[in-house]
Amino acid sequence: MPQERERHPEPSSKPEDSDLGVTWSSLSADDECSDDAFTNSKPARRSARSGGAMALVGQPQLLLCCLFLVSAWALAAVAQAKTVHEKWDISDQFAYPDCVRKLAVTINGHTPGPTIRAVQGDTVVVTVKNSLLTENVAIHWHGIRQIGTPWADGTEGVTQCPILPGDTFVYTFVVDRPGTYMYHAHYGMQRSAGLNGMIIVSVPPGAGPDVAEPFAYDGEHEVLLNDWWHKSTYEQAAGLAAVPIVWVGEPQSLLINGRGRFVNCSALGPASCNATHPECSTPVFAVVPGRTYRFRIGSMTSLSALNFEIEGHPMTVVETDGHYVKPFVVKNLNIYSGETYSVLITADQDPNRNYWLASNVVSRKPGTLTGTAVLAYYGGRSSPRDVPPTTPPTGPVWNDTTYRINQSIATVAHPAHVYAPPPSSDRTILLLNSQNRIDGRTKWAINNVSFTLPHTPYLVALKDRLQGTFDPRPPPETYNHTAYDVYGVQPNPNATTSDGLYRLAFGSVVDVVLQNANMLAANNSETHPWHLHGHDFWVLGYGVGRFDPAVHPATYNLRDPILKNTVAVHPYGWTALRWRADNPGVWAFHCHIEAHFFMGMGIVFEEGIERVGKLPQEIMGCGSSNGGHH
Repeated sequence: MPQERERHPEPSSKPEDSDLGVTWSSLSADDECSDDAFTNSKPARRSARSGGAMALVGQPQLLLCCLFLVSAWALAAVAQAKTVHEKWDISDQFAYPDCVRKLAVTINGHTPGPTIRAVQGDTVVVTVKNSLLTENVAIHWHGIRQIGTPWADGTEGVTQCPILPGDTFVYTFVVDRPGTYMYHAHYGMQRSAGLNGMIIVSVPPGAGPDVAEPFAYDGEHEVLLNDWWHKSTYEQAAGLAAVPIVWVGEPQSLLINGRGRFVNCSALGPASCNATHPECSTPVFAVVPGRTYRFRIGSMTSLSALNFEIEGHPMTVVETDGHYVKPFVVKNLNIYSGETYSVLITADQDPNRNYWLASNVVSRKPGTLTGTAVLAYYGGRSSPRDVPPTTPPTGPVWNDTTYRINQSIATVAHPAHVYAPPPSSDRTILLLNSQNRIDGRTKWAINNVSFTLPHTPYLVALKDRLQGTFDPRPPPETYNHTAYDVYGVQPNPNATTSDGLYRLAFGSVVDVVLQNANMLAANNSETHPWHLHGHDFWVLGYGVGRFDPAVHPATYNLRDPILKNTVAVHPYGWTALRWRADNPGVWAFHCHIEAHFFMGMGIVFEEGIERVGKLPQEIMGCGSSNGGHH
């Protein structure tokens, strides 16, 4: 069983309500109603730092004392680090996430999979058995940087060969930073079939000021958002590769913690759709009046950008992708595939009624009804089974891009947790997202190159110096940014495919500017959430229109940019990122929309491959690795 060391009460289901999906606090009823029930678990709110190392100049005794305390904390953290074990069996099972019977890829028979809970510094060991009859598996630990263990990143074709049916593979890695993270399949389009879940990394006891949470709360809940299709991923993939393309279409349902309701259940008949099945019962999140709760929210959508709201309860944003945010209050939160956020709410509304949690599609014209759950007050006169007396919130206008950009811009580092980026970069790479046709097929391309995965993982090929396994020519680092019309439909006649990669000087500072443009259809540009493996990057700025490298860098936020691993590129806009290439390995960087990555919207970076340790034999066996043949 996984080892759990939680300092905040974690939600669990009371036996009598388990069939309803009710998420109650782990405290007893007596504890919940006492004033000191959370005394030992509630984190102390700390003030922002008043000065840094410069404040210690001329105070050698204080400096020595601080150095001793920091060293002591580091030693204590190492001493307290433990190993968290998970044992997973991956199999196809019939499931009813939105009441419609469908084959899903499950972990130990469930989707979503179990939440991994660990403390900063712990080692996580996940033993994965692939019991799928006809499909390979690879699992990516989204947001975990894999420092020293690049082979555990779980990206098929990049860091490992996939796990074959019947085989077992062990992922071992250290969770080096507290925060809210996720995991998901990284093989084909398997993620959208149900293989996903959350990772919660807690702050260790006695953590120093650079790690301790700069906010307080009494309890927490987890919210995993998803979209869901009734077509299999095989059908979707075949359609995307067809000539002409058969697009996946809008999802049939939006799920919250793996549960939703298909709107036309009665039309399908009881054999296909069972509206009373417990797997599609409405999730219920319970709160105690007067208390403050942290909601850890992750988006594992395959296509949809979402807007999330807790009816009647303003949300204070405090964390994203494992980094603390300068708090700001929102009525509803825009969240893109691959992102995580923590928000705080106070249970200060009428406790005698229930409230909606609502998930709505933005950035695309919605074709899917609102995903819902229920917030219920413990001790109120309303039953958690009761439907709230209002209609579910529908969120902001779906195509209000300005509203969403402003929320992105508002997300900056907490004043006590600002890690200033280098003032300049050693290399700038301009990446144009464009939609193209190659050999009659609709593709996504970066600088007119549509990405394909090699048969031999890059990590193995580069470390073991296997020749001829991928295109040695690097992709283009720029495009005709002075003349390209991002608002017009472009023919892009020179589009091609490649499995080449970018090689970064180890320790260098890299700027990447992602540019969005019009698609093949006129007046159409989409939001693309880009995720970087192995790193966090500073988000330096957003803009609308064509990026100008001679003008726009002067507008970068170098004062308090947030660090993230996933970021949105808004329609017809650009997003500027910076990071230091200091994590030896090979790292994917791609749009987190499942269909877009499948269609070629991605690239790969290599850095410091000579510093990578001896590769485990278990990641080999495909393509040219380990004498294997594809």
